[in-house]
Order: sequence, then C-alpha cells, then structure tokens
Amino acid sequence: MASTSLGVSAARWLPAGTFAGRRALVTGGGTGLGLEISRGLAQLGAAVVVASRDAAHHAALLAEAKTRGWDIQSLVLDVREPAQVERAAQECRERAQEIDILVNNAAGNFLCPSERLSARAWRAVVGIALDGTFYCTRYFSRSMLAKGSGSILNIVATYAWTGMPWVVHSASAKAGVLAMTRSLAVEWAARGVRVNAIAPGPFHSAGAAANLWPHAAQRKRLEEQIPMQRLATADEVASHCLYLLSPACAYITGECLVVDGGLSLGRSMWASEAELDPRAQA
Repeated sequence: MASTSLGVSAARWLPAGTFAGRRALVTGGGTGLGLEISRGLAQLGAAVVVASRDAAHHAALLAEAKTRGWDIQSLVLDVREPAQVERAAQECRERAQEIDILVNNAAGNFLCPSERLSARAWRAVVGIALDGTFYCTRYFSRSMLAKGSGSILNIVATYAWTGMPWVVHSASAKAGVLAMTRSLAVEWAARGVRVNAIAPGPFHSAGAAANLWPHAAQRKRLEEQIPMQRLATADEVASHCLYLLSPACAYITGECLVVDGGLSLGRSMWASEAELDPRAQA
C-alpha cells in the first residue's frame, strides 16, 4: 500500500510542532520506513538530515520538502565506515547543527539458507545493521551527551529473540542492536539521553517485497500467519517511531516496542473453533 497523498499521515497523532527546534538524522531515511519517519519528523517541525549511500534515494523527499517548506538535507553516508560517520558528526558540530534525534534505520536483509551464507554476505548485513548502528550512535551521541539531552531509536525485529529460518545474519545483527539499546539506555539515562527500539512486523515496502516475499503466494501465506490478517503500512509503523522519539515518552528508555499485528505471539494448535468440540472428532 502506498503512502497517503499527503505523505505525512504518520505525524497526525502528535501535536503540531512536537519536534520544533530539534535536528534529526535518519539513516536510510529516503526509502521505506525511513522515508515515512523522515516525513513525519519534518511535518512536526524537526530539521531532518536523511543519510544513505545513494543520494538518488533522497531526490523525491527533497522535492517534496521544497514544496511543503520542510527543512530537509541530504547526506551521503556509508554507515559501515566509522571514519565517514565520525567526519559527518564533526561537520554537524562545526556548523552548529548538532543532532538531537538519531534514528538508526539503515539495514539489509535477504533470505538465504544458513549453510549457504557466504562470509561476504554475512559481513554485508552485520556491517550495516550492527556496526553501522554502533558507529552512528557513538559519534552522533557525543553532542547529545555534552548538552544532556537526546533521543535515539533503533529499528530491530522480533526474530532477534524468537529466531527465524534463513535470516541468521539479520537476526544476529538485530539481537546485537537490541542488546546495545538496553546497555546504552542504562549507561546514558542519567546523562539525559534516551535509547529505545522498535520491532516492526512485516510491512509494505518495495525492498521487503522484492527480498522477502517476491511472489503473491508468499505474501498471502505471510498474511495468513498474522493474527490481524494483513501487513502493516510503513506510516503505521512510523507513527509509533515518532511517539517513542517524542516528549510524550520522556520517561521511557531501554524499551523495545513490538508493532507486528500479533505475529510474534503464540497461536492456537487448532485450525478452527469446531476442533474444540470433542463431538466433532467422533
């Protein structure tokens, strides 16, 4: 499902100006969930920096920002490279544009039987999702810690603790990010920096569809496993991201919010209510 024509539906639940005077950086902020988070932050008053390896991913958002009067900048950044991340954070400080909000959204994933997963493929996914999250958190948090305020949100997945076949690379990386979230939340709580995570279930995006459920039959089977019987939309997930980042959650840190339509919960052993009636088995 595409975004609404306004492209800002994720922002509708919070008051206008919620993030006024704040500067946010969203990795992978030009596509998918990152795009909806970036739109929502901008609609609610934040100055937003969208970062990814390919500036072409930012073109549509920058054009929209110009039309709507949003303050959005593009940053070419490979989160796997600590020197690049450190330099970007330093340049923000030198321009007096320190980051107040960091969303570690950049990730990579694809299905592969674990015995066939190459070292290069493992490194590619872990490098973005785990290493990149740490590098961005390490360098962009320095200004937050110095002034005693800031909010960091990491995007994880429920299979970080449930496990799931064929995504051992991503599951391992996300489990590390979840441990990082909780560890830093405790370490930095008294210094005014909150660190939380969100674990989305499957949601509509071009990337996920291409890599995880490329065929209609696969998507249908997935939807049948979700208690709510549908995929989420990216802006539904983004609305919860904005909430966790907002002052409404000022007393929440180290939390991981699951937004998956009940997919990670236990389900019945029986296919239908009729099977509960012993007479049906006679």
